[in-house]
Amino acid sequence: MPPIIRFIASRLFSIFVTLFIVTAVLFGIVMLTPPDIRATLYMPKTNRPLTDEQYQALVEKSIEKYHLRDPYPVQYVFWLSQWVRGNWGWSPILNDDVLKALIRRTPVTAELTLYSLLVFIPLGLVSGVVAAQHRGRSVDHYFRLSAFIATSLPIFTLAVVLMAIFYVMLPWFPPERLSTPLYLFVKSTSFHQYTGLLTVDGILNGRLDISLDASRHLILPVFALSLAHWATLGRIMRSSMIEELQEDYITAAKARGIPMHILYWQHAFRNALSPALASSALSAASLFTGVSVIEIIFNIKGVSEMFLQSFLGIPDAAPALSFAIYSVIVVLIVMLGLDVIQAIIDPRIRESSIS
Repeated sequence: MPPIIRFIASRLFSIFVTLFIVTAVLFGIVMLTPPDIRATLYMPKTNRPLTDEQYQALVEKSIEKYHLRDPYPVQYVFWLSQWVRGNWGWSPILNDDVLKALIRRTPVTAELTLYSLLVFIPLGLVSGVVAAQHRGRSVDHYFRLSAFIATSLPIFTLAVVLMAIFYVMLPWFPPERLSTPLYLFVKSTSFHQYTGLLTVDGILNGRLDISLDASRHLILPVFALSLAHWATLGRIMRSSMIEELQEDYITAAKARGIPMHILYWQHAFRNALSPALASSALSAASLFTGVSVIEIIFNIKGVSEMFLQSFLGIPDAAPALSFAIYSVIVVLIVMLGLDVIQAIIDPRIRESSIS
């Protein structure tokens, strides 16, 4: 079996083990709530008043149906079997099936996350290399100062400041996903949502104005979400490049007269890329946490809105638990993709993981 296939297989096995541990712990936390209280989250709504006997009968029926008084292993296996089948529960607050609600909101969050990754990873790599190439000069100083400021700003503070400047004072970049007239058209039957990403579906529907308007609405949230991760990645790339440029093979290549741009971008860059991509995987893990804050501030109705609604009034266990597991799955998938890219670039990674 090729090393890259074995590497991917080992990473997939790690994902399943991680999911098993995370779900077991999260479900154990949910079980701390008494069965009688958890049963009320599964009871059907009724408009007629119930007597104490009728109410208690519904509680007992829910407890028996969902095995809420069984031992932990029995409850966990039952819940996991339902979860694998796509039955993630019903949310009384959302008045919807949890999995369907998550799937419906996923493209909104995915679009914001995807463009943030496409912004901060290339810019972080390039700026790190350029800063290392001009080490000790003005370009390097400006980069280090900008990176220090970017990592010092809390994401919610940056988002509020950007809103105050570029929406309140200068109405250039509005919040939400689309302008109101275009939003009404997108919700009509004349618009077909192929991917759920408005920047892509606008082109597929022959409506470039929708794609451009959606892109304009994404500029501020993507910038706010990407800035700190760009700074972290750029600083790591700069340090890796500086270390790599001090290696003996670089000195030998300089002695042979190889042009400097080839040394930087074809030799040193490739070897310095591995630790930078490892940092990108960690940034991707924290990126999903930042998405929740950005969606709230810019009124982007993604997965985070569903999570917040589940805590209005009585906490709704089904969407809260599903959101936590959903977040873990998304992070693990993104990290898997970056790990595979890192293994393709650096053979030492995939060889060491299976040795």
